[in-house]
Amino acid sequence: MSSNRSTRRDFLKTQGAGAISLAMFSTFAPRWQSYAADSPNERFKIGFVGCGGMGRGDARELAHFGDVVALCDVDREHAESFQHDEFVTKKPNETQVVQDYRRVLERDDIEVIGIATPDHWHVKIAVEALLAGKHVFCQKPLTLTIAENQLIRKAVEKTGKTFLVGTQQRCAIGHFMTATLMVRKGMLGKMKRVVVSLDQGPNRGPFPVDKLPDPSRFDWNMFLGQAPETEFRWERARGTFRYWYDYSGGQFTDWGAHHIDCALWALDRDKRGAGPVEFDGRVAEHASPLDEFGRPTVDDHYNTATTFEIKTKFADGVEMIVKSEPNSNGILFEGTEGRIYVNRGRITGKPIEEKLHEKLTEDDFVALNHNKPVEWTKQNFFRCIREGGLPSSDAFSHTYSMNSCHLCAVAARLGRVIRWNPETETIEGDDVAASFISREQRKGFELPTLD
Repeated sequence: MSSNRSTRRDFLKTQGAGAISLAMFSTFAPRWQSYAADSPNERFKIGFVGCGGMGRGDARELAHFGDVVALCDVDREHAESFQHDEFVTKKPNETQVVQDYRRVLERDDIEVIGIATPDHWHVKIAVEALLAGKHVFCQKPLTLTIAENQLIRKAVEKTGKTFLVGTQQRCAIGHFMTATLMVRKGMLGKMKRVVVSLDQGPNRGPFPVDKLPDPSRFDWNMFLGQAPETEFRWERARGTFRYWYDYSGGQFTDWGAHHIDCALWALDRDKRGAGPVEFDGRVAEHASPLDEFGRPTVDDHYNTATTFEIKTKFADGVEMIVKSEPNSNGILFEGTEGRIYVNRGRITGKPIEEKLHEKLTEDDFVALNHNKPVEWTKQNFFRCIREGGLPSSDAFSHTYSMNSCHLCAVAARLGRVIRWNPETETIEGDDVAASFISREQRKGFELPTLD
């Protein structure tokens, strides 16, 4: 790794005095309120798909605004545990529990679908839910490929339904929203470089083949979905699924879906034609060997990137470096007039002390939030269902950010520089790299097509 690894640590040592206090935002901080009527006839009917650890928290939050009436998970025990969670369901004996999400989508009474499945299932379920007339909340990272980014945008445009992505950092008023406004208002001067730090990926394996569970309790075939058939290993099916390229993109799409997204948001480059044009993946190590086509050579070991330093460039020369750093997730913005570092714990840097108080107003935050009040993500979601407009983390900006997440992974897998046209969304001059824009889907689990 290059000397850039010390950037964040050295910066924090010298800039600690500039840490911002959240108290200054107390007059317009996000508030948690029920944005739904108390009358049962006016509350939304909600179906939730994917009842693991993250799903439980999401379902509990959605339940503030409606009634969860259907639960789905390929692991039936997960869904059944939700059924008896008093914060998720009010009438457990009347709550539908299924392993096939299509049984939830076919219900005409359900207006909202929540999705917290493994990543490779997100888009198929989300698009089918939209086409069934549902509003959708879906956990990040929203997509598995660049082609899925394009598909989900088309589906949202076609149906006009409200779609919220679970990247709650876009409502972090004292941290990421503040950093975004400071960058956009020129409080750091002209931007030179952004460094996105992501935690290192794990390196574990080999894992033994496990006994295939009874499909009435855990449906391995349904879990695989569009992904290739492979022998059953619990390590693929648990929360560690993100460390297998069959189902996810490792840290690039896990934490990258938060921090690469917020970096591009601050730069106002989370839109068509505005992303990086070059991705240099020559500094990257993986948990298992890859062949010359970037494919894992073993199937019993994690295979996503462990350490990396991906150097990306925009057409105007601004750099964004995406690098691994142990136990770290955050963003360093460097401009001609100063720099700031932001993560979920704090925002720090001299421009905080010198420029912040006089230049940011509540109106600035509201404008950044698609002209909606700054509030918690699920409340924002239901506000947009009732009032219209884009939610805080919309499918359009998120998928343009996800392009960069996926391209970092592609460059790392191939270990070379790839060139990207952000306007046409094509990889130039590299057929192997371009083959990663979409993936072959297993028969019977193909993604929907839109006219």
